[in-house]
Amino acid sequence: MSSKIVRGTMLLTGATFLSKFLGMIYVIPFYSLVGDTGTALYNFAYVPYNILISISTVGVPLAVSKFVSKYNSLGDYQTGMRMFKAGSIMMLITGFIAFLALFFAARPIASLIGLEDNGEITLADAIIVIRMISFALLVIPAMSIVRGFFQGYQSMGPTAVSQIVEQIVRIIFLLVAAFIVLQIFDGTTVTAVAYATFAAFVGAIGSCIVLWVYWRRRKPHIERNIANQKVSHSIPLRSLFSELLRYAGPFVLVGLATSLYQLVDEFTFKRAMVAAGLQDQWVVAYSAINMLGHKIILIPVSLATGLSLAILPALTDTFTKKNKPLLFQQINQSLQIISVLVIPAVFGLIILSHEAYGALFDMNQIELTGSLLAWYAPVALLFALFTVSSSLLQGINEQRFAVISLTAGLLVKVLFNVQLIHMFGAKGAIFGTALAAGIASILNLWRMKTAIDFSFKQVIKRTVLVLIFSIIMFVFIWVLKLILGTFLPYENSRIAAVVMLCIGVAAGGAVYLWLAYSSTLLERVLGSRVRILDRIFHRS
Repeated sequence: MSSKIVRGTMLLTGATFLSKFLGMIYVIPFYSLVGDTGTALYNFAYVPYNILISISTVGVPLAVSKFVSKYNSLGDYQTGMRMFKAGSIMMLITGFIAFLALFFAARPIASLIGLEDNGEITLADAIIVIRMISFALLVIPAMSIVRGFFQGYQSMGPTAVSQIVEQIVRIIFLLVAAFIVLQIFDGTTVTAVAYATFAAFVGAIGSCIVLWVYWRRRKPHIERNIANQKVSHSIPLRSLFSELLRYAGPFVLVGLATSLYQLVDEFTFKRAMVAAGLQDQWVVAYSAINMLGHKIILIPVSLATGLSLAILPALTDTFTKKNKPLLFQQINQSLQIISVLVIPAVFGLIILSHEAYGALFDMNQIELTGSLLAWYAPVALLFALFTVSSSLLQGINEQRFAVISLTAGLLVKVLFNVQLIHMFGAKGAIFGTALAAGIASILNLWRMKTAIDFSFKQVIKRTVLVLIFSIIMFVFIWVLKLILGTFLPYENSRIAAVVMLCIGVAAGGAVYLWLAYSSTLLERVLGSRVRILDRIFHRS
């Protein structure tokens, strides 16, 4: 993979990681303000909102990235610009329709959750927060297509910076608003959460401003490319949209994957827990899995998300030019990066699950919440694998199969979720998600093998090495916990849990990095020397 692609991949991966990291960090003060009830209520609004975002964009932003990359590689820049303009108008329209749909469907959605008028979270509470978050749908679809256009030029900076600015603006507004409502005006948790969900709209406005600045700077260069092009495809607008939607359709369901699994939990979790005699746990458990725990596991998943978004234009370019050796190299590198970065994170999160949840959120009921996080951690790898494998399938024009694989996984989640909760309690919802994401990922990899005769031999070989290093790291942290546990009460003290978490992450991470660096695994996977580690480990 070229250095330009690696830089773009790492830039977008880093930005996505930072965005997700900020998205986890803000939950710590937010949780202290609104508690389990507030975070559960917040998530009730965000799940249908995320689904409407995917539906309203109909996969167009990422499809535009692929579309623009394809025609740019053919020397036809005008066609990509035509599609960008037409797609922007379409996104404004679909965003407005999605806003109306979510705003007026708030009551039916709240009813499906199983909320009553006199429960811990009432029907009216959910309706308010769902309607407040719907306003963001007016802005985000049109904004996201601009990101897709820049990515089609293999320019990841606009997407990276706008993502971070959007998250920072959203978090500042969310926390300040919640603090003012609860601490200054002595308002209700519902009002605070309502303003917190409206923060999505405010953050989107901040992102739009960043993208507008980038557009003003890049516009002359784009116009020069169009003026100097020697190849032109006089394709009717209807045909352009037909091609775009062929690319876009599968992106819809793939982008919906995690939210659809959460939606199944949203509509079944409370009723199943009550039927299983666990009605006293449902709010805490739901918050621990689908809001707080999900934020934590999204940190390693975000590494895969950034990678999948960054690799697609380059992969499409390689596939269009029928350069099979380079195509296999790019796919190999994509899958190996997932192994190298996500697997050790999962092992670390399993061994430090109680400390992570207790340090970040709450030590109350830590046996329940910490164990739920430990069970949920491996699902991060499945989410990452599905995201990247789906992106790779789209890059080789097998995007339709990603729909089949996701549908199969979702069907498993729908059919078995309630039964698994009855059998295993709250963990059953995690097992249902793991089965769904695992089946979808395996099907994607199988299709990749059959479609282009891709060999997984190198991926498997290096994944085994990563597993060995991760197990060594796991044992090291386990021994470290035993030693420190003789004088550090991290099982019942939040301050001690913070200390243990910091020491465990730093020491475990250092052990894994040293093993991966000394064996040249990182160098082989990333395609170049890691200069920062060269300086740390004094390698010439």
